[in-house]
Amino acid sequence: MIDNLLDSAKQVLNNNFQPKGFSIPCEGLYPFQWNWDSGFIAIGLCHYDFEKAKSEVKTLLDAQWSNGFIPHIVFHNESDSYFPGAEFHKSELSPYAPKDNKTTGLTQPPVLGFVLEEMYHIHKNKDEVLAFVKNHIDQVFNCHKHLYEHRDPKNEGLVYIYHNWESGTDNSPMWDEIWETMTDIPTYEFERRDTSHVDASQRPSNQEYNYYLHLIEIAKAHNYEDAKITELSPFLIQDPLFNAMLIKSNQALINLYEIIGGETEKINTLKAWNMLSKKSFNDKLYDKELKAYIHYDLRNDKPLKYVSSSSFSPLFAGVPDVDRAKEIIDNLMTVFGKEEFYLCASFDPDSDKFNPKKYWRGPVWVNLNWIVYNGLKSYGYNELATRVKNETIELITKNGFYEYFDPRKEVHKDGNGGYGGSNFSWSAALLIDLLKKEN
Repeated sequence: MIDNLLDSAKQVLNNNFQPKGFSIPCEGLYPFQWNWDSGFIAIGLCHYDFEKAKSEVKTLLDAQWSNGFIPHIVFHNESDSYFPGAEFHKSELSPYAPKDNKTTGLTQPPVLGFVLEEMYHIHKNKDEVLAFVKNHIDQVFNCHKHLYEHRDPKNEGLVYIYHNWESGTDNSPMWDEIWETMTDIPTYEFERRDTSHVDASQRPSNQEYNYYLHLIEIAKAHNYEDAKITELSPFLIQDPLFNAMLIKSNQALINLYEIIGGETEKINTLKAWNMLSKKSFNDKLYDKELKAYIHYDLRNDKPLKYVSSSSFSPLFAGVPDVDRAKEIIDNLMTVFGKEEFYLCASFDPDSDKFNPKKYWRGPVWVNLNWIVYNGLKSYGYNELATRVKNETIELITKNGFYEYFDPRKEVHKDGNGGYGGSNFSWSAALLIDLLKKEN
């Protein structure tokens, strides 16, 4: 069975790999290159096709802006099956945007640092992978430098996101509070494309899209200038998932620079970033009542007191000490680990905002499960990590390589619990990695 699953996963990845050297997340719904998708995809590809894995990372970094910024979508190809596309985002408004690649002016959780380290661990020819790392590690460092210098106005070591799409958890219920603060915004004329591919009841609403577009229009009005976005955007969030990925990638860069040798100044800079980031993370983003890491609304200066799968991502980055990690993991099992649910729902199943079918408002996502799995293993919770791994494999075995999955076990009896895009790249890529890892 494992061999068949591996073959099926490889077929998904090979089918989604484009002639220009990058992967689409899935056909139709997502026809371009997405930032953190490509990072996770490269991990899966590295297990059986290192050339494709390298190309996945390189094509993304080829679209890096001159100030270090790495965009969340690269429009390598023409397609009218996705909105908003390149003509809406108009990355050319920024003087830093690349001239030969159209992109968005948004980013996504910075995974490339730990992706490079994963590639180093996976690929047997260490000299070959180190040669690739040497060619691209400074680009990833420059991305982190940009984030700390332009997205951390209080010098806390916690960078902000200015759009919900930058979180990766696009329509999470925690953003509802932000939308309530955004009054008197225009009503935009637009035609959705995603709902022609996927049941509209599983996607963000048109009203939510109105908020999404408004945030982009604010950035565009100021040519994507960070200082103006910091000043004017109603959406400035310190996100535990985004910051955990940054901390994990910082540590990965430290490890890789130490293997390569030299670069003492960059190593010291990365260590300083992580020391401050972890302290602020624990001081500011940990809610002792909820026993979870939460989001912070920087614009309105208040915590967003919700528990989601993002709350457990700091385990992956080594943010909590062992006592706090136990507290978090006990909470994970209490809130998300009920017998009738697969781990790990993307939002608190006890909340009245929980929706088991709607994108990031409840479904299980393979990439977050992969993050949680690795976080649990790093703290020695191997039995629970194995449960996350096995349940992820079971979801895919029963339903196929979907974008996200219903967390309720009862709905999977007939293989109808997979939602969103089918033959989804990171679901296939991270399944390969999970199958290759020892329990």
